[in-house]
Amino acid sequence: MITAGIDCGAKSTRAVLIKDGVIAGRGLVLTGFDQVKAVQESLEKALRDFQIIEDQIDRIGGTGSGKDSIINADIHVNDIKAMSKAAAFFFPNARTVIDVGAEEGRVAKVDKNGNPVDFAVNGKCAAGAGSFIEAMARALEISLEDMGKLSLKSNKSIPMNSQCVVFAESEVVGLIHAKTEKNDICKAIHDSMANRIASMIRRIGIEEDVSMIGGVSYNPGFLDSLKRELHLDKILIPEMPEYGAAVGAALVAGLDGH
Repeated sequence: MITAGIDCGAKSTRAVLIKDGVIAGRGLVLTGFDQVKAVQESLEKALRDFQIIEDQIDRIGGTGSGKDSIINADIHVNDIKAMSKAAAFFFPNARTVIDVGAEEGRVAKVDKNGNPVDFAVNGKCAAGAGSFIEAMARALEISLEDMGKLSLKSNKSIPMNSQCVVFAESEVVGLIHAKTEKNDICKAIHDSMANRIASMIRRIGIEEDVSMIGGVSYNPGFLDSLKRELHLDKILIPEMPEYGAAVGAALVAGLDGH
């Protein structure tokens, strides 16, 4: 059986193909203004990666903020269910899963079958999502990659009180004018965001193992801050974590088809 999962997000759209429980193809494109086009292009990339045609797909699952644009989906999967199933697929012992993408942060507590027991969502506040870090990187005039690396070079704790991107940017500008080292500002930004995600996890109750998907998983500065905030030695991250929700959607599509 071949199933596809498509995760249409605000920034990018990702597609995966799963055959007999193994990821066989992946495709990613920027979403842009035409979500329907992005959905089709990401799927076509995944099909080329697996070297099959669309007619060979048995079931398609769609998820993400733009899931209604996935018009060829057999089932639409909510974000919490998709991330929970993905966590169980990658790490069967995971009981807490974190998904931080460009536009939203989510956390869920899952059972041994990958079903969500409880969850919390950051809503539309960017202070707990990847777009917050991107905005702060622009304010500091550095790249996202450098921001994560610089954060690791600091051992100072500088509180950031603003939960709104606009006010946080003003706070960062103030720190720059005060001649604060960029390393320390980067760490303060990541600490602030990690605190917001950690508070969501505490709300539902943290249970190990803890896993994380979403593009922010690549940021070593944020991961370091989050591990310190949660008093964890490790957070489990799969290969290519940005495809996590798409994997979950494909898995649900396969289950729904039986």
